[in-house]
Amino acid sequence: MLYTLSKAQYDKQELSTLLAQLQPTDALLLWQDGVLQAVKNPQLFANRKNVFALTQDLQARNLTVTVETISLEQAVRLTEWFYPQVSL
Repeated sequence: MLYTLSKAQYDKQELSTLLAQLQPTDALLLWQDGVLQAVKNPQLFANRKNVFALTQDLQARNLTVTVETISLEQAVRLTEWFYPQVSL
């Protein structure tokens, strides 16, 4: 399953609960304002596999993060590899 976070308003507990539910066969894409989560709560995303942030959204906000960054083209490939998609 592909989970996408596009908002900046998730609280730390809500994020912790979501990340605890991720399975090894799942992926998480931070995009739009969701990329702010990797800046606000970096400890929640540290050392996690299949967590990605969209490069163009990071560049638009002049941010750097410790999670893997991917292009829009790579994000489209994620939708092919991990499905269905759930937007949170």
